[in-house]
Amino acid sequence: MKFLRMLILTLAAAAALLPFLWLLSTSFKGAEELFAYPPDILPQTFVWENYSGLWNAVPLAGYFLNSSIVTAVSVLVNVLFSSLAGFALARMRFRLRTTAFLLVIAAVIIPKEVLILPLYTIILTMRLDDSLAGVLLPFLVDGMSIFLMRQAFLSIPREIEEAGVMDGAGPFRLWWNVMAPMTAPAMATVTIVSFIVAWGDFLWPLVVLRSPEHYTLQVGLSYLTGTFVDNFRYVAAGGILSIIPVLIVFLFMQRHFERGLFSGSNK
Repeated sequence: MKFLRMLILTLAAAAALLPFLWLLSTSFKGAEELFAYPPDILPQTFVWENYSGLWNAVPLAGYFLNSSIVTAVSVLVNVLFSSLAGFALARMRFRLRTTAFLLVIAAVIIPKEVLILPLYTIILTMRLDDSLAGVLLPFLVDGMSIFLMRQAFLSIPREIEEAGVMDGAGPFRLWWNVMAPMTAPAMATVTIVSFIVAWGDFLWPLVVLRSPEHYTLQVGLSYLTGTFVDNFRYVAAGGILSIIPVLIVFLFMQRHFERGLFSGSNK
């Protein structure tokens, strides 16, 4: 039975890795190998010029900078405000607290695509279209992040909160000095998820941005298929470069991910 489980998990992992490995292989192939039949799994000759050619052909550094700005601001603001909101919903007593929590759940349930049109109308009214601020503003705080942080704060024993209050800690100090350090795994989870969502976001930046100097990485890479119709090597190289930051962040924080994801799950 154990062997069967390991076999199934191995096959599932191989199926999940196959598209990435094929993309990686394509990014190193020469032009003559792209449409070879039967296709070569590994390139016969590794063509490193695909990456340097891509870097010289499009303003990739600018795309990286724009995506880095959007991602850094999104992650910092989302972690900070979801932690504050989660603390308030879990530990503070106020009118309409249940209603506020239900609104957070509703925000999680509603698909992002449904909000595109009304949000774009608001961005146009505020004259933030074709700007990084217009990309950032509508999705700075995420409902799922608030939910995860609320669950994390609920998992902290009441005695710790009472000890902090007896020491004279007010609500902000109680959150910052006592409770927030104990929710570090949940914050790490929110950080990873926020980074992946912000870095990989394509639809909303595509709607908002028009000027190439404002393009994020995903939007800029999408135009490779129009600029280099037959050069799928550049497309594959761009895809690999866009994945690397996500892998680095996940590998750096993965030990906190599972613990944070399931913190407070018994509440």
